[in-house]
Amino acid sequence: MSLTASLLHPSPKLSTPFLHGSSTSFSPLSKPTSSLAFPTPQRLTFLPPIRALKYLQGRVVCATSDKTVAVEVTRLAPHPKYKRRVRKQKKYQAHDPDNQFQVGDIVQLEKCRPISKTKTFLAVPVPAKKPKSKSGEGDAPNELGIPLESLQV
Repeated sequence: MSLTASLLHPSPKLSTPFLHGSSTSFSPLSKPTSSLAFPTPQRLTFLPPIRALKYLQGRVVCATSDKTVAVEVTRLAPHPKYKRRVRKQKKYQAHDPDNQFQVGDIVQLEKCRPISKTKTFLAVPVPAKKPKSKSGEGDAPNELGIPLESLQV
């Protein structure tokens, strides 16, 4: 039997369902299924990415550049040898689009896209804290916005 004849008429022992097309649907892009294959895990619900450094708070030390302020952030860290907490200071460049901050202002630094080589923070004003008053009698009605019955005329 010649080589061309054997290719045209394959012997029955060499025939498989994949030769010359078959009724089984086989796609080269389909994934093989096996009893040993691990089941695909269920997708978890969407969780936001973990961002380690979101906000820093510091004091403006230089505001001479246009749309840029230098902010000094002070943090407490343990001393490597003595384990006492010491103040560590670091200066960051922050974006101030409206030039609204002056030297001495307390600002909050918010992480954002890199604006320049050294600026990756946006300066945001810190909301003012309400001062605690010592006298609780006179401030309680004003705090709730409801006058007391004894004060109504």
